[in-house]
Amino acid sequence: MIAFTDISKQYGRQVLFVETSFQLDPGEKVGLVGPNGAGKTTLINLLTGFLEPTSGEVILNGDKVTHLAQHQRVKRGLARTFQINRLFADLTVLESVVMAVNERLGLGARFWQSVGSHTAAVDEAVELLERLRLLDVAHETTRNLAYGKQRLIEIALALAAKPSVLLLDEPAAGVPTIESRELFETIAGLPREVTILLIEHDMDLVFRFADSISVLVGGAVLTEGTPEVIAHDPKVKEVYLGEAICD
Repeated sequence: MIAFTDISKQYGRQVLFVETSFQLDPGEKVGLVGPNGAGKTTLINLLTGFLEPTSGEVILNGDKVTHLAQHQRVKRGLARTFQINRLFADLTVLESVVMAVNERLGLGARFWQSVGSHTAAVDEAVELLERLRLLDVAHETTRNLAYGKQRLIEIALALAAKPSVLLLDEPAAGVPTIESRELFETIAGLPREVTILLIEHDMDLVFRFADSISVLVGGAVLTEGTPEVIAHDPKVKEVYLGEAICD
């Protein structure tokens, strides 16, 4: 669904992802982990076009998108969330998602019209909110909601683009433990036709969520494998996880 081919990114004398190849297969849920500074967010920024690689190619659904703008990649099926929420704080949850649906449908210029005038978009938004367990807060103003709910709203906005690939950059960051469990239960229930790459520091959540895990260290992929393989990999224990977490 999405891949790097011999990718590299250079910052002055520092080079990340030297001739690194990385891919997500259709329907796969991949966890991306590593210590701070390993290059996890940089990788997502390269995939989405926020950054352009120094060399190599980015492939999306079989096509080279290395030099395409971010919005063009979204239209080709790639969506993401950010470490810090980017929401419409003064809109209700339903208004926000309806606006995102309308943008995908090419009706974004009509944002000034009332929600009720966009029947098809409302129906789609309501279905999406129900899937993400947000229907009970559909008419609440976004800024008034708990942070865990706000993280789910950002995922709803990303899914409104109907992506084939969804990149989640630390969706549980700053979310209380009880809320983060609910958040990941909801994410785990997303349909298999959406391929998901997840960056997350809570290893227990990653092990429960991912089909496979890739470990980044120093801007390079150290190893990849199933959660069970990663949990017992001595190299991973040494550089990141620690015996107490793996055993």
